[in-house]
Amino acid sequence: MHEKDRHRVILSAVQDRSLVTVVDLCALTGASEATVRRDINTLDEQKRLRRVRGGAEALKTAPFVGLAGRPFSVNETMNSAEKQAIAAAAVDLCDDGEPIIINGGTTTFQMVHPLASRRMQVFTNSFPIAEHLLKNTRNTVMLSGGIIYREQNIILSPFDNDVTRNFYAKRMFMGAQGIGPLGLMEQDPLLVQAEEKLIGQAEELIVLVDSSKFANRSSLILCPLERIDTIITDDGIDDRTAAMLERADVTLIVVPKGAAQKDGMAQLPA
Repeated sequence: MHEKDRHRVILSAVQDRSLVTVVDLCALTGASEATVRRDINTLDEQKRLRRVRGGAEALKTAPFVGLAGRPFSVNETMNSAEKQAIAAAAVDLCDDGEPIIINGGTTTFQMVHPLASRRMQVFTNSFPIAEHLLKNTRNTVMLSGGIIYREQNIILSPFDNDVTRNFYAKRMFMGAQGIGPLGLMEQDPLLVQAEEKLIGQAEELIVLVDSSKFANRSSLILCPLERIDTIITDDGIDDRTAAMLERADVTLIVVPKGAAQKDGMAQLPA
């Protein structure tokens, strides 16, 4: 990651959490502690953040607490080839005219490009997904109402009686923080609350995750594996994980890394 990109990520993280440690910033940027400390010193000299012992803090406190997890701008740079292939396989499951839900995320965002040749009814809580589809496709787009969380580029409503309850979907497409034997995991209670409502509006739940997510864990379970109909991932998935999904009666679709075309897709029925 180049210096300007690291600075952008560091400033984004500091604004999101107010106080961030060097260790956290190393994980976000992939840089060494020495590099991150130099970046913090540079940004402190530029009066863009405040250097503190062991990390950095924002010059001004954010007006409200953001969501847990990495910013959208950081996540979209990770495993991008795998995400594009997974998203292309997801769109292959859709028929023109179908109502679908696309939950916000960097993997689901990649669905917008193959959806350019489709005419779907799309409900989403993602501002960038909605914006791209409106500007570049003929799909019908409906946005959920609520607060826009800038770092994750997602719209969440604290109310039960929002427009979500009035939309029916044949399929819902979503990513995840992690997947394990207990089910699909997320980091933030607000995300769990909003995504539970969306899942309840769809006949089928299709999860889009690159293979690294099977090693991730979080403290919050969104739904059990048995609720998931299909998981689309890349060929980095190991046999043990594939067997776990088969036992849960989840259909597994595996795409070769970097292959974003239909003929590169292999389906392993549960």
